[in-house]
Amino acid sequence: METVLITGASSGIGCELAKVYAKNNYDLVLVGRRIERLKQLKSEIKKSNPKIQVKVIEIDLSKSKSPEDLFLLLKKENIKIDILINNAGMGVYGNFLELSKEEMKKIEKMLNLNMIAIVKLTKIFLNKMKTHKKGAILNVASTAAFQPGGPLMATYYASKSFVLSFSEGIRYELKDTGIKVSALCPGPTITEFEKMSEIKNWRDKIKVMSAKKVAKIAFRDFKKGKKIIVPGYLNKFSILASKIFPRELLLKIIKKIQQNK
Repeated sequence: METVLITGASSGIGCELAKVYAKNNYDLVLVGRRIERLKQLKSEIKKSNPKIQVKVIEIDLSKSKSPEDLFLLLKKENIKIDILINNAGMGVYGNFLELSKEEMKKIEKMLNLNMIAIVKLTKIFLNKMKTHKKGAILNVASTAAFQPGGPLMATYYASKSFVLSFSEGIRYELKDTGIKVSALCPGPTITEFEKMSEIKNWRDKIKVMSAKKVAKIAFRDFKKGKKIIVPGYLNKFSILASKIFPRELLLKIIKKIQQNK
């Protein structure tokens, strides 16, 4: 039985990915900062599938040493990771010029989590996968990665562009190794099902997907070895539009969207 490590598993897409993999009889290592939520998720998963192993680990991956600490903990307990899903991430909103010192600290934390932690975890677990000549890594980026930039969320958009570019590059490097790397690029996502009922306007409802639906599509396409996974036709269209429309127009549209949040 293969073991999947999922970061950012306490909520949203990470949580739903854990449920999908559990349903398909994978053992799980669930990583996040909110240990009570992870324990609750473990309990829920074990009730529906008591045969699989589920380990929960509380750790803040935005801290420099955390990726290595996580690896050493798993090594100590002799847990072999077959599939790594780098899902943990965060965003910071605001006009970059006007960000306070405290907000800039959040930016630094975000960049550490969205980029540096992914690079470190990927390198650490790739080394082990190389030994077995088998493995898979899914890095969660965003449709934002395809846009020219994100006014009012410029650093977040840039971080997701990094994740996509990094994933494509190492995938090509690893093409003859038996190890596959994919990037998941969801668009706006409802991370808790009940929130869907709070959206009254049908035009707004069709703009977003549930985390559950994103996870199902991600599982299916990742298993097929798809390089870039974009769930939903509207998200695919937004990427196509980014290739067709003038960049200045796209920046204006994105800023307008961000202002209306």
